[in-house]
Amino acid sequence: MELTNIKYKNIGIHVLTTIFTIDKGNFKVLLIRRKNEPYKNKWALVGGAMYNDEKLMDAATREIKEKTNIKGIDLTMVQVFDDINRSPLQRMICFSFVGTVDIEKADILKETTKTKDAKWFTIDEIPKDLAYDHNTIINKTIEEIKKLVMSSNILNQLYPNGFTLPEIQKIYETVLGKELDRRNFRKKLLNSGIIVDTNKTKSFVGKKPAKLYVFKDTKSNKIIF
Repeated sequence: MELTNIKYKNIGIHVLTTIFTIDKGNFKVLLIRRKNEPYKNKWALVGGAMYNDEKLMDAATREIKEKTNIKGIDLTMVQVFDDINRSPLQRMICFSFVGTVDIEKADILKETTKTKDAKWFTIDEIPKDLAYDHNTIINKTIEEIKKLVMSSNILNQLYPNGFTLPEIQKIYETVLGKELDRRNFRKKLLNSGIIVDTNKTKSFVGKKPAKLYVFKDTKSNKIIF
């Protein structure tokens, strides 16, 4: 490697996170509105440039905290975007992450030194003119989310206190965009090895108490659905 070679200069790294939640049965993604150029006033994914003394995950966590006030979110890296001209400032390679958050516990900052707003958008509401190449990134990441939902415990932060099988089935159906057979769903999820019975129940008016489950910390290596 020749450090004096001009082709090694002016390359940076973006860390961007597609943070999603379920709000009243709707699959939503968190976007921030940029305060500064480039793309001033445009909506964008949560993230920014990585410092040269950070690791990728640390940078993503810092950006989320600075621009949304969300802390303690579990992140999964899903893809790399390396189009040469994706930033008007300099060559920027993007590492994209995905994470989930319980909307009732997410106290989102509406304004920071670099953002002027933050808002949850349903998939159909996402602006078509996001900053940089964020429309491309979010579209591809949503497809990755669907894969992760079918093979991992990525939904665990949406129900930190446990969930019933009917509740979690609705979440799967919302994210995947399709109905799932009740018996087949229960059988596959219970046999997947990614959830565990808490030995607790949840009461519903006019109905029998339902068992509460939680996701295990370990992830499955197989497709559940």
